[in-house]
Amino acid sequence: MTIDEVVTIANDALYLIIKVSAPILIVSLVVGLIVSIFQTVTSIQEQTLTFVPKVLSIFLTIMLLGHWMLTSMSDFLVTLWSDFNIYIK
Repeated sequence: MTIDEVVTIANDALYLIIKVSAPILIVSLVVGLIVSIFQTVTSIQEQTLTFVPKVLSIFLTIMLLGHWMLTSMSDFLVTLWSDFNIYIK
């Protein structure tokens, strides 16, 4: 196994991590920003107010995109394991 193959596998893994985690992070960012703007406008400074909407939105995102996320990760793992005989040369 050459260094180029290792770099390619690492690059694919990092790209997959970014691709799979991006929807959850973006939803969390948008919900946090909306709640923060709401808190600023209404002068409500409750720290726990941001927790519930973020948890619910992340849960909803996982419910909607969880199948795609799991399929992407399992496809990568199947590809990695199916090429295992190439890696052990």
